[in-house]
Amino acid sequence: MRCMCRECGAYMVQAEDKDLGCVCPECFARCRDCLGTDSCLTREQLKELKEDPMAATLFFAKRRDGEEE
Repeated sequence: MRCMCRECGAYMVQAEDKDLGCVCPECFARCRDCLGTDSCLTREQLKELKEDPMAATLFFAKRRDGEEE
């Protein structure tokens, strides 16, 4: 996976060492955004999403656009 550095905007590449994630070849900043790490939701947060109209729009857009069950 490759992504853009949040620090300098350079094109990052996946690190080939013991730490998962990407490393910037310009400023050597690291991130794990594209791996989805540190992004788990608790049960309570998932329950709150059920009542959030924006989340429903994002997660169920295809179904609302006419996709049949």
